Amino acid sequence: MTTVVNPHSSINPATIQQAFLASGDSGTALAERTAQVDHLVMEAAAALLFPAAPAGLAVLAVGGYGRRQLFPYSDVDVLLLFDSEKLAVANKEAISAFLQRLWDAGMRMSHSVRTPGECTEVHDQNIELNVSLLDQRYLAGDRALYARLVEKMPRFITGNRDALIRNLSQLTRERHAKYANTFYHLEPNVKETPGGLRDYQLICWLSQMRETEASRLGTADPAPELRQAFRFLGRLRCYLHCQAGRDHNVLSYEAQDAAAEQWQMGDAAHWMREYYRHARAIYRAAIRQLETNEAQSSSLFAQFRDWRSRLANADFSVHRERAHFRSPQALDAEPEVVLRFFEFMARHGIRASFEAEQQIEARRSRLRAYFTEPRPVWPALSAMFSLPHAPLAVRAMHDTGVLTAMFPEMEQIECLVVRDFYHRYTVDEHTLVALQNLWSLRDADELPLKPYGDLLREMPRPGALVFALLFHDSGKGSPGEGHVNASMRLAQSAMARIQVPPHERENILFLIRRHLELSAAMQARDLFDPQTLRDVAHQVETVERLKALTLLTYADISAVNPSVMTPWRAEQLWQLYLMVYNELTRELETERIEIDPSGPPGRQEFLRGFPTRYIRTHSETEIDEHMMLEERSRKRGVGVEIRRLESAYQLTMVTTADRPGLFAAVAGTLSSFGMNILKAEAFSNRRGLILDTFTFADLTRTLELNPTEVDRLRTTTERVIAGKIDVKELLRNRPKPALPSRSARIAARVVFDSEASGTATLVEIVAEDRPGLLYDLASAIAANGCNIEVVLIDTQAHKAIDVFYVTKGGKKLETDQKQPLEAALRRACDPAG
Repeated sequence: MTTVVNPHSSINPATIQQAFLASGDSGTALAERTAQVDHLVMEAAAALLFPAAPAGLAVLAVGGYGRRQLFPYSDVDVLLLFDSEKLAVANKEAISAFLQRLWDAGMRMSHSVRTPGECTEVHDQNIELNVSLLDQRYLAGDRALYARLVEKMPRFITGNRDALIRNLSQLTRERHAKYANTFYHLEPNVKETPGGLRDYQLICWLSQMRETEASRLGTADPAPELRQAFRFLGRLRCYLHCQAGRDHNVLSYEAQDAAAEQWQMGDAAHWMREYYRHARAIYRAAIRQLETNEAQSSSLFAQFRDWRSRLANADFSVHRERAHFRSPQALDAEPEVVLRFFEFMARHGIRASFEAEQQIEARRSRLRAYFTEPRPVWPALSAMFSLPHAPLAVRAMHDTGVLTAMFPEMEQIECLVVRDFYHRYTVDEHTLVALQNLWSLRDADELPLKPYGDLLREMPRPGALVFALLFHDSGKGSPGEGHVNASMRLAQSAMARIQVPPHERENILFLIRRHLELSAAMQARDLFDPQTLRDVAHQVETVERLKALTLLTYADISAVNPSVMTPWRAEQLWQLYLMVYNELTRELETERIEIDPSGPPGRQEFLRGFPTRYIRTHSETEIDEHMMLEERSRKRGVGVEIRRLESAYQLTMVTTADRPGLFAAVAGTLSSFGMNILKAEAFSNRRGLILDTFTFADLTRTLELNPTEVDRLRTTTERVIAGKIDVKELLRNRPKPALPSRSARIAARVVFDSEASGTATLVEIVAEDRPGLLYDLASAIAANGCNIEVVLIDTQAHKAIDVFYVTKGGKKLETDQKQPLEAALRRACDPAG
């Protein structure tokens, strides 16, 4: 039987949304949608449920619906409370009709069917059920049945408090870990990210669990600053729902711009600082509540109390796993005691108590006045920066405001959003994450990170490195100056004030000045070109500085976002370190550069004519494999081999059938399979043998999960090389990725450099990434009669950075040859191309 829905009994959010967009009043919007849904739910229950079950059934609103916080496109959580499981089973058809009517009315229903007994059981595998009942609200039906549940709930919560908190803690910790335990995301999820609406509700839930009287359930009232934060985040979530027309909670750059335009809030990056302040208030309150409840509920706590207490000294005590001031007034008489407090944290790994944080924050202005006067603070800081838990102490200095009180130069990067569509965090959080990632290397005992750990352990006092890391991006808050120069200026001012010794100042300024050099070489230079190594070695000057710069580069890159420092990239950076080290020490590298092909005649014939770079970039085993691949290819004129590396794949192609666009065709084939090319090289010897290698990542694990796809990729590549398949047809059906917002479009840039290499012209192209871009660029180069010697590829979010070493007639490009090539490359960069 088809249910005819009354047109007056359906959800029509347009009026509510229009009023909200005009006023920005999310509270009214939530209340009006909740009232609208209440009416429809009760109407449907009266028509379809209660005639079948006039007694023994109550309809409850739970979760966000229960607390009357129903956002425009949130799910509607309804609990159907039956007196018995038998009665629930007997009314399956009525339940189905009830839910169908509500779905037809435009609601996304999330329902559960329970008895009072089931509601008062701990559900370890369904934590959400217990949590949702904390916000239950009667709608309709058997009031006596509902009263029995209300009577049982306080006793249930009191009796099972430890288990409920354990489950809620697990749920929260897992969610926080998903977002790297930070609220400083540039495009946050306003509901799920730490400091978001879910954490606000966590505070309310934990407060409710402390109440044991039925009349007090659901009445938790957070502090005024938290209610203000909820209103701010609630407004944003309402806006995101209205903008997307669905339950969408990610505050993207485009949404930030649109919200700023909607309510005339000015520059989006500026008002996002207000978001971070509210998120910080919620996050800190949530963690405080969570840890307090965990400590009270933990049976393990008593086992650690005695051991931790032994760490106390004359200035600080340890209670409940937190460090306290024995005499907070000492901060007034001797402000430097705050440095000893953070040194205590850095040595023992004990976090500050909430009371200690408040005591420090209350004296922030006094601390600032003290530390902004020239004082010999560096010895204490340098010692702290060398301790096992230094990142913990530095983050506490940041959170309590001591870091900016001591270094006002860093104020401009606090909660600073810099939109490069690559970084995930604000500038200050990026710095703290970089320090944490650097320190994590101390425990690295597996490749590819173990060598970095060994390098860090070689530095007994890494104070200069840590200080350089703290200030390396401080200049990003000084627009128009260039962030490296501004960072150096700010660091100089700070170092003079805290009296850093001259030789350490020089090292710190060097690290800040050169902190982008190694990543730039990895991204835009051929690491096996002797000129590249000579240039980097000239900039670095000493082995000691190379070691510190390598560690800083690792920390900086890895803190951009959690996925950027792949094993592949870590291997590339380490390889660059080793080669520059050899260049600086004049060992081994000379032998490799001067190596003369030897061995059997066949090997000499194979190598003769290849550039020296080929020997430098391939091991003896790889050369033997290439010779075998050539041998197998002689019958068909082409050979293709695909092998899996530790963190990527490599396709090697050999053929004697050279033709314009051959390199581009292979690149296009890989792109058509959805592969992300990391690096490519093109070689040829005197016999006209073409040997190209492509290192690529399989982001969707297609080859791993479908081993037969390796054979299909190999066969397809061979047919493309042989001219039997047109690569344009392979690329035709590749979907284009979503482009960034209108304010984030990337203008194509083409730069020629004839000095970077002694044998080729370097062409750097920066453009919006898209499938087939490398194919189009390589095709444009081939169409202009140029030969590709080496290709380096890097992709940063929507931005592709491709560097080609190009020759024409075996020589560097002449001036008159660059202009037509530049025009062709710009056309190839066109996203509509």
